[in-house]
Amino acid sequence: MKSAPSTVDASALLTSTRILLFALSAGVLVASLYYVQPLTSMLAASFGVSVPQAGYLVTATQIGYVLGIVFLVPLSDVLNRRQLLTWMLIAKIAALLLAATSQNIIVFAIASVLMGITSSALMVVTAMVASYAPDHSRGRMVGTVMTGLLLGILLARTVSGTVSQISGGWRTVYVLAAIVVAALLVMLRRILPNEAPRGKLQYGKLLASLADIIRQEPLLRQRALFSGLGLGTFSVFWTGLTFLLSGAPYHYSEMQIGLFGLAGATGAFAANTAGRMADCGYARQATWLLAVASIAGWALIGFGAHSLVLLLIGIVLLDMGVMGLQVTHQSIIYKLAPHARARVTTVFIAGGFIGASAGSALASASFAAGGWPALCMVGGAMPLLMLIVWSKYRHTQRRLERLA
Repeated sequence: MKSAPSTVDASALLTSTRILLFALSAGVLVASLYYVQPLTSMLAASFGVSVPQAGYLVTATQIGYVLGIVFLVPLSDVLNRRQLLTWMLIAKIAALLLAATSQNIIVFAIASVLMGITSSALMVVTAMVASYAPDHSRGRMVGTVMTGLLLGILLARTVSGTVSQISGGWRTVYVLAAIVVAALLVMLRRILPNEAPRGKLQYGKLLASLADIIRQEPLLRQRALFSGLGLGTFSVFWTGLTFLLSGAPYHYSEMQIGLFGLAGATGAFAANTAGRMADCGYARQATWLLAVASIAGWALIGFGAHSLVLLLIGIVLLDMGVMGLQVTHQSIIYKLAPHARARVTTVFIAGGFIGASAGSALASASFAAGGWPALCMVGGAMPLLMLIVWSKYRHTQRRLERLA
């Protein structure tokens, strides 16, 4: 017999241990979007396609993620989130097993879209943390969850590259991932509250309300754009890195390529620092600093075809910039429309992963057209554009303040 939905005790839900578990959940759930990146050469050989063609599988997962964000995450504003997460994780396990048993690239691409859709469960978790966190520590708590998410993005490459190398194939990666998600499902079912209903489900009106939120919140529009540019540049680099490292002059294996995720993971800790800065009122300064770090990272990455040291330093700077910016953006948007945080999350993350999807596609296209230099020009243009837009916004804001 089902227990009645209960009122949530925020202090019990958001203990330090549980925040870390939510961070782990975010990392595990997002990782399936990125397992494929160091495996593109292996998948290309397995399915009989070119490496740039296999690179579009990254785009497939990100398109799926956007679909999940838009069509599933808003449901968490009204549905019992424990039940919603349960069904999403069961579907995710099925998608991972479909990927593991794929016999051609079409089936794998379908599985990739499904993995992306179900990975949006991590934003249900993030929105829940933001909903229950007190104002004075929301940035820190969301920053901790985002650190887990960003570590998952980066270490997914290391894990998939290492597992595929040791096991001699890519299928083991997805079987093990399904087992890990099953374990995560059991743990979350034990600790998540059986929430009371927060409204009546009117799905059409719920989705239509996204347009109202976009229209009413200019800061949300701005930060969603910035998220798209940030995750776009991030995706250009990490999709393209496999093209660089698997060819001349490096000729690295999947395991060696995956290990580069460890360099990027050092930048993930900028997320928690950015969250603390935002809690202290320094979100504006953090935006400037982290955007400049991203541009500086690309300046060094441009020499990556000739210098491994400069490439590694550039990776750290780029990841610090992108990851720190994502938390800075969220510290701002979660102060908007408290009654609709899942829908605010939907708009923000959809903007980000539209950029990420475009970035992975642009990585394949630009590398095919002009090699590493062309890819770096495309990637570096994105944080530069963000800095230009932000400078124009700040100039307009200061002018209005003087007139007032």
